[in-house]
Amino acid sequence: MKKSDLEAHIKSGNVVPFLGMGVFKETKTDDGDQIPFDSDSMILSLNGGRAMSPRLMYEYSRAAMSLEQRKGRAFIEQMTHHIFTHKPYPMPEAYQWLQTLMPQYVVDLNLDDSLLKLYADVNHFLITGVSRIMAGYDRFIVYAYTASTKEYHPVEKEMLNPLLPILFKPLGCTVPDKNFIISDADFVDWLTEAMGGYALPPFLKTYKNSKSYLFLGIDFNRDTYRMVANEITLGLEGGYLVNDKEKVSKKEEKFLNSHSIEKLDTTLEAFLRGE
Repeated sequence: MKKSDLEAHIKSGNVVPFLGMGVFKETKTDDGDQIPFDSDSMILSLNGGRAMSPRLMYEYSRAAMSLEQRKGRAFIEQMTHHIFTHKPYPMPEAYQWLQTLMPQYVVDLNLDDSLLKLYADVNHFLITGVSRIMAGYDRFIVYAYTASTKEYHPVEKEMLNPLLPILFKPLGCTVPDKNFIISDADFVDWLTEAMGGYALPPFLKTYKNSKSYLFLGIDFNRDTYRMVANEITLGLEGGYLVNDKEKVSKKEEKFLNSHSIEKLDTTLEAFLRGE
């Protein structure tokens, strides 16, 4: 499918943008630090630039769990927040492209606030994922954003409706509260409740049905992302994947085929530039 056709479907709401870490591949802070764009670079950022053992380098959630066990939960939350807030960086090109479309519904697995900046002048809903909480089973918080005051405030999940854009950040965000799903324990808790139906507000469970997805910068080689995407897109009608991998693994191929997701033969940079 051509980019122009996808843009038309995104504007109509039939195709939902679904963003992952790969959209940060070309993004550096103003003084040259790389924003994490894959599992390895995320681990290096969490661990002060130092590599960890091969077992921990397999996936950043595993490395984050090790750091949390050694240094505490507060450390991993503060470090994650620090990575995306301590130095300014330009808006990644994928978000700049979305700004020309302003979709009514976006799923964003990234932990920073780039997506929120696009909607700073528009009233909207924000849903952020949470994990390992004692009060109830819901693994999300719904916020309403008021553009005139630039403020988010929590609202009851029943208030969610399609009259305003819905920004869904299932793995958390740096704002309005530092809630991150980043360690193995976070993902296990979130996925367990997700499979029980507690990861999405009731409205979103039906609103998302029969939609297609455009996956940008997501690597489905890791079990974690496949499981998260599967829960969030239940009821989908296929979709498209754009990332910088030339070949997909057998696990990825099986996932893409079972979900009727077509991997477009282009890089993310070329796609965004319409090449």
